[in-house]
Amino acid sequence: MAYELYYWDGIQGRGEFVRLALEEAGASYIDVTRESGSDRGTGAMMKIMEDSASADIPFAPPFLKDGDLIVSHVANILFYLGAKLDLAPKHDTARYVLNGLQLTITDFVAEVHDTHHPIATSLYYEDQKEEAKARSAEFIKERIPKFLGYFERVIANNPKGTTHISGDKLTYVDLSLFQVLEGLRYAFPKAMKGSEKQFPLLQALHDMVEQRPNIAAYLKSDRRFAFNINGIFRHYPELDQAV
Repeated sequence: MAYELYYWDGIQGRGEFVRLALEEAGASYIDVTRESGSDRGTGAMMKIMEDSASADIPFAPPFLKDGDLIVSHVANILFYLGAKLDLAPKHDTARYVLNGLQLTITDFVAEVHDTHHPIATSLYYEDQKEEAKARSAEFIKERIPKFLGYFERVIANNPKGTTHISGDKLTYVDLSLFQVLEGLRYAFPKAMKGSEKQFPLLQALHDMVEQRPNIAAYLKSDRRFAFNINGIFRHYPELDQAV
């Protein structure tokens, strides 16, 4: 039975972290809101979220259906899928460490979002532009190097080598770090210029993921939506600045 992925249509957003894992594993899945039919589309997603009779409804997408089970939140979904898709170690100790890394990425992505919506998600970007400029300047100066520097250090200290973030095999966190770097380069090209010199191990990890056959094919396909200003990673020239 195919996995069913529920996320907003038209953007990569947080759903892309799950897509990358499914695509790398060659797993059978349905991107529900991108399909038509009586049980497909955004309406099908909203029907689940607005269900007033069920106790296990998700608060927001992305969420994944595997049979009758619904799993919500990116890190939780990837924790669930990791061992099933051979993208995580089988041993609990290592899996928990990996989950901690993914949760740190969750924190980072939340801060990325807040660069363009620092006051309220209910307001348009144009309604909080000046606050966004101040938030982005701090994010570029302090938070990007703090987070990327942390992940660079984790890779450098991996006892199994510096090809992966953890262990000696590809994991879903490697895929997520690839997506983070892709998104940052789109959103803040000036700030990220020269980052390969600051974070060479992350750069090498990014390139390794990009060249994997299933990922390379996915990136060229129409299943991979382009970044745009409706997603998590948004490029507003006035928010970008050289470091």
